[in-house]
Amino acid sequence: MKSFQSSSSEEPMDQLILANIALHIGIGAAEADYFLSLLEHKTLKRKEVLLSEGQTCHYINYVAQGCLRMYTTDDSGREHIQMFAPENWWCTDLLGFHTNTAATHTIDALEDTDVLQLSYQNLEKLYLKVPKFERFFRVLFQNGFIMYQNRITTELALPADQKYETFKKLYPGLQQRITQKHIAAYLGITPVFLSMLRKKPDGIY
Repeated sequence: MKSFQSSSSEEPMDQLILANIALHIGIGAAEADYFLSLLEHKTLKRKEVLLSEGQTCHYINYVAQGCLRMYTTDDSGREHIQMFAPENWWCTDLLGFHTNTAATHTIDALEDTDVLQLSYQNLEKLYLKVPKFERFFRVLFQNGFIMYQNRITTELALPADQKYETFKKLYPGLQQRITQKHIAAYLGITPVFLSMLRKKPDGIY
């Protein structure tokens, strides 16, 4: 069996990603071996860019260790973070990945990060060889779409304090690992206002 090892994680990355797969489908040893043979390992340093807006998006990425963020930058240079991807999350520019067109988002590392990458071409090979993976990625993409819809609803309907509470539930403990600047860019508020929210006791706004 192909094995991937991160220098910062005791558990081999191949075991981490297979456990993630097992959340939705069961696969045998030969199927697992074939899946792992299609993956590529990439290590990113903090602040290193994995995908730039405008580049062709070739990979979907599983985060084994560390944290990615996906964001856009407007004409004034302000960043708008769509999502974070800590350990055991998947991340890609979905439109670019599925249409082989230019990415509309940038993805970079907020910490030293290890990812396992699956190319679109290898994903198609996987569907043909092990059709049950179509169910896994269908569920994955469905969940991603639902999360995106919920994010839009949160942006439109909730006040800042409830947005922050929703963020903490979606990403438990992440507020202790990343900067206030990045959390504020995700919530659509200023770092100063976020600091005020964080200083208030839970449940008091």
